[in-house]
Formats: sequence, structure tokens, C-alpha cells
Amino acid sequence: MVLEPVCCPQCHKTNVVKNGKSGEGKQRDRCRNDHCARASFILDYTYRGYIPEVKAQVSELAMNGSGSRDTARVLRISPTTVMEDLKKTSSPGIGESERVSSVLKFTANCSDNTG
Repeated sequence: MVLEPVCCPQCHKTNVVKNGKSGEGKQRDRCRNDHCARASFILDYTYRGYIPEVKAQVSELAMNGSGSRDTARVLRISPTTVMEDLKKTSSPGIGESERVSSVLKFTANCSDNTG
């Protein structure tokens, strides 16, 4: 039996400890490096839509003009997953949401004054 050391996918260090199991029964690990941005991770995901590289490809394909169904077909994930990832990456920032709400208030006031 060969034991392979588990490495953190973010910092590539072997300072990793077991951190329970996921809902699908997969081993969850935690990086003990203080400077690592990734707290916990799973090495072998059951569903491809959870893989960080696939999530990055979703936004990359969207920026290149691919449709959501085409992206789902190419990456072999659900179209719903593609749409959810795009919603998360394109959510407005704090300043933008305030600007949008002020525009909505302005248009509501204008429509009230026309009657």
C-alpha cells in the first residue's frame, strides 16, 4: 500500500489535517498554513460543478460569448449551475447597488408625478 501525502491545492504544502467528511462521504481536509487563503478543501469532488477550475472556466467562457447551455454542454455540468455561478460573479458591488436603488427611487417618483 502506497501512501501519497495530501497537498493543499492553493499553497501546495503538505501541512494538512483531516477535517471531517462532506455530505457525499468524501474526505474533507484543512490546510494548517496560516498564510493560505483556502481553509478547507476536498480533493475528489463528486460533481464537476464544484471544482474551482470548472467555476473559473464558466466565467471565462461567458466573457468569450458562449451561451449558458453551450457552456454547460462543454463543461458537462448543469445549465442551472452555470447560471448560478454567473449570478454570483456578476453581482453588483456596494456602490453599484446604491446607485441602482437611487435610480429606481427617482423613476418611481417621476411616475407618481405624471398622473
